[in-house]
Amino acid sequence: MVGDPRPRLTAFTSRLHSPAVAGWLGIALGVAFTLAFLTGLASHLFQHQPSWLALPTRPPWFYRVSQGVHVVAGIASVPLLLAKLWTVYPKLFAWPPFRSLGHALERGFVLLLVVTALFQLSTGIVNGASWYPFGFDFTSTHYAVSWVLVGTLVVHVAHKWRTAREAISGPMSDPSDGALSRRQFLATVGAASGLVVLVSAGQTVPWLRPLGLLANRRGDLGPQGLPVNRTAAAAGVTESAHDPAYRLRVTGAVRRELSLSLAELRRLPRQTAELPIACVEGWSAGATWTGVRLRDLLDAAGAVPGARVRVESLQRGGRYRESYVDAPRVRDPLTLLALDVNGEPLADDHGFPCRLIAPNRPGVLQTKWVTHVEVLR
Repeated sequence: MVGDPRPRLTAFTSRLHSPAVAGWLGIALGVAFTLAFLTGLASHLFQHQPSWLALPTRPPWFYRVSQGVHVVAGIASVPLLLAKLWTVYPKLFAWPPFRSLGHALERGFVLLLVVTALFQLSTGIVNGASWYPFGFDFTSTHYAVSWVLVGTLVVHVAHKWRTAREAISGPMSDPSDGALSRRQFLATVGAASGLVVLVSAGQTVPWLRPLGLLANRRGDLGPQGLPVNRTAAAAGVTESAHDPAYRLRVTGAVRRELSLSLAELRRLPRQTAELPIACVEGWSAGATWTGVRLRDLLDAAGAVPGARVRVESLQRGGRYRESYVDAPRVRDPLTLLALDVNGEPLADDHGFPCRLIAPNRPGVLQTKWVTHVEVLR
């Protein structure tokens, strides 16, 4: 019929467009999305910690593992989502678009689910590459949309659970005609998902570094064997970091304020801690840090008990020129104002003359080029 608006469905006859294939892919995708959501929730809380919430400082590698799993789960979801969309796209183009109000709501939820899933994975990938072509704040938007994605996913699963259960519980037999079987298709998708994990997880897992073809960072490359996101030159602190007049000030709710030169800092009792730098992009690397315990410095100033602190950088602008350290982390013996890394004085790009390093803390909050510690009541 001339002008018939209905799409042609003759290309939708593959046996791979089946409820069983869609059901198994949906289960795998649901597991990956759930894992990414839970670890993403942890990441958000560690990066945007409410003042009333005390987050654990032990084990000190928890954030590193959690954020690495978050990114890897997102990457593993890409082949699964593409395969799922290919499997069900005949239904996405079914005609008429909706047959009733209930059917229209169902299709609206499916559309929202597809859009938010594609949005989360695509923006997560470009964030991993530290490329931000969009005009919105990534972290807050990514977090907000994750709740929309999970909400629509729960509604979709509740609606389709019985159909999917019946589909995957039945036999999955294919005629021996030489074409790709449903089992072979699922195995191929699973292998593709596993492969992208193997070639990207090296940015978190040291023994997978040789396979890290898609890793955004290698944990052993950079000044002093550590990666760098923001350099001293980019932060505009190269001159001020080496100014002979540099002082580290401790002010606020203290009995006596301190103002220490770098030489005076180096004469204070120092401690060593094995802690990772772990960034929201998914890469992480362990290092040996030596410096002054933050709690020792506050005790020397007579800080009020149970105080949290604001740590300020020489960096004059930027979102992360300062950060807050909650009371449990302030008192943790692993929280240092580090002066050395891996047995050497800090390089400029790693925060010379002094930087914060603390357990279970995102890299963006491990403030570099520290010049001021303010004790808050």
